[in-house]
Amino acid sequence: MAMLRLLLLPLRAPMLLVLVVISVYEGLQWSQPLEGAAASGMGQLSSLFWSLDCLHALLVVVVCTMPDLLLQRISNLMAASRVMSLVISLLIVTVGGLYLLHLKVLTNVLILGTTVLLARLDLARIRVAPPPVLLAGVLGVLVLSGAWVGRWLASGG
Repeated sequence: MAMLRLLLLPLRAPMLLVLVVISVYEGLQWSQPLEGAAASGMGQLSSLFWSLDCLHALLVVVVCTMPDLLLQRISNLMAASRVMSLVISLLIVTVGGLYLLHLKVLTNVLILGTTVLLARLDLARIRVAPPPVLLAGVLGVLVLSGAWVGRWLASGG
């Protein structure tokens, strides 16, 4: 019975399917610079770009899955001292500025982050609430497997 409920989960929470489709799309988008790097003889650089994109996607999933835990930890660090408050504020502004300078990354973050948040909301609607670390792991696996399928489709499947 539990296995049947798990198999029917994408039908009960359709935003999980949307998350997989968005992940496939992201994998297709990430493969475009890889094709150019492979054509110019920089195959090792393309695997580095792929790894960075996967790490970036996992970071987005973790931040969107556990925002309350992360914000609580950051708030505690900032309350500890003025120096930590300044360092964290400068880090956030610098990273935010880098995203704004590279707008394609910002759009990918917004699309993936919104989809992860909608999937969490859909799971909460049907009263499925696993621990945050487990949910981050499952959504991370969904995103990375969808991105891998997108990469596979871009390479000619």
